[in-house]
Amino acid sequence: MPLTLDDLLLRARALAHDDRRAILGVAGSPGAGKTTLAEFLVRELNAGGEPWVAHVPMDGFHLADVELERLGLGDRKGAPDTFDAAGYAALLRRLRAEEDGDIVYAPGFERVLEQPVAGALPVPPTARLVVTEGNYLLLDTGAWVRVRQQLDEVWFCELDEPERIRRLVARHERFGKEHDEAVTWVLGTDQHNAALVTATRDRADLVVPTRVLERRQALS
Repeated sequence: MPLTLDDLLLRARALAHDDRRAILGVAGSPGAGKTTLAEFLVRELNAGGEPWVAHVPMDGFHLADVELERLGLGDRKGAPDTFDAAGYAALLRRLRAEEDGDIVYAPGFERVLEQPVAGALPVPPTARLVVTEGNYLLLDTGAWVRVRQQLDEVWFCELDEPERIRRLVARHERFGKEHDEAVTWVLGTDQHNAALVTATRDRADLVVPTRVLERRQALS
């Protein structure tokens, strides 16, 4: 039977338990719909009651542009080594441990500025499930291995390649790039990163075709 949105909600809900916090990862190539899926899960699971699901994207662990320039990585922004993967793994470990019983503040990412923002995302102690999303959750090199160790499950968003590229170009244009510049970036830096991500697909616990979410949008 085809996967449905209700299937996803039931599976995500089953990860959480009263005695421990669970963390669900959503992986996928740039533009594949990770944020759309994560936001859907958080919104639907929190509907009609006390919020118990939090959203912590990986993007808050982008290195700042000034550091990328210092390292000579400015033209590779978005590649695995342009993130603080060890810091991300440490935050996930802290979220899972719940040692202090206080609000945990995670960094966010400002799309207009294209910069991380410290302390932007509060995760209250009442959150029993954290949904985190990013490209490299399934990467098996460096500190990314420690990231995967903190995740109960990882779902992989999959979108037809022409549509993924179209959406990614449109996103870059929306946030300030000219069309030709956006296309060059998407088919260069972004495409190299997408190939790395696609190679991790088989390590996912579940593959979610983007058409599952599109069926919901068509009905709304």
